[in-house]
Amino acid sequence: MAINDHQKRYLKGLAHPLKPVVMIGNKGLTDNVHAEIDNALEQHELIKVRVSGLEKAERLAMIDAISLKSSSNIVMTIGHIAAFYRPAKEPVIKLPRK
Repeated sequence: MAINDHQKRYLKGLAHPLKPVVMIGNKGLTDNVHAEIDNALEQHELIKVRVSGLEKAERLAMIDAISLKSSSNIVMTIGHIAAFYRPAKEPVIKLPRK
């Protein structure tokens, strides 16, 4: 599900106070990390992930890979932190229509 700019701004506001629930270290994107991200998205819909120890280009590539593999939308990236959104089967977060 693609989200528009208005919805993305709304989700950024919701993501701002959140703490990262998944942290990616030196081992990178393993199957266990992908499983944790999927579980967190199923439970919370909107999560933050911390990607440490990489150069900027590698970090952005990893964030794109996470988005593709988890079928989620990238809400924002700030430094080593990225926020992802994927609606649940029964969504809790109500997105604005605009």
